[in-house]
Amino acid sequence: MKTFMNLASALLSAMILLASTSDALSTKPPSAPAPAIVKANPVINLMANGMTLLKPVFAAEAKLQASLLGSGIVEQDVAQEIAAEVNSSPIVIYTYGLSPFSTEAVSILEKNGYDFKKIELGAEWFLLNGKDSVKRVLLSDFVDNGATSLPKVFVGGKCIGGCADLAKSVESGEFATLVNSGKNTKKKMFSFL
Repeated sequence: MKTFMNLASALLSAMILLASTSDALSTKPPSAPAPAIVKANPVINLMANGMTLLKPVFAAEAKLQASLLGSGIVEQDVAQEIAAEVNSSPIVIYTYGLSPFSTEAVSILEKNGYDFKKIELGAEWFLLNGKDSVKRVLLSDFVDNGATSLPKVFVGGKCIGGCADLAKSVESGEFATLVNSGKNTKKKMFSFL
C-alpha cells in the first residue's frame, strides 16, 4: 500500500507540474461569457483521456476506502445530499483541490464564461474522510463507465462526465446547447429517492 501511495503521489506531482506550465491554474472568473470557445490544455486533456486505463484499480480502491472510512455513514443520506447538490445550480462540478483534472475543468468553465457551483470533496482521493469517500463511490453511479475519478460535471442535474468529457462537449458546442436548453433528462440514480 505504501508503494501505491508513493506512486500515486509521484503521479499527482507530475500532473500538477504539467498543469502549472499552462495557464490552466487561473482562478479569476470572467465577468461575461467569452466570445470564442477556449479549449482545454492539450496535455491535461490527453492525460484525462488516458486515466480510463486505471479505472478498474481506482474503482476497487474507492470501494475499499469507502467501506473502511465510511462504515458508519448512511448511504441514503449521502445520496439525498448529492441529489440536492446536483440540482442546486444549473452547472455543478465536484472536484479535488489538488487534481490537475479538476483544476483544468474549472478553468474551462471559467474561461468560457459559465457560472457554476464548485463542490470540493477534499484535496485528493487519498485524503477523503468517510462521508466523502462514500460520496465519491455514489458519484460513480452517475456515469456510464462507473469512473470514481473527479471532476464530475453536472448540467441540469445530469452528469456529463469528467474533464475530458467537458472539454469535448465545450469544444463541440454541445455543452452550450445543454446549458441553454434547460430540457435535460435527469438520470435518477437512486431508486429510494
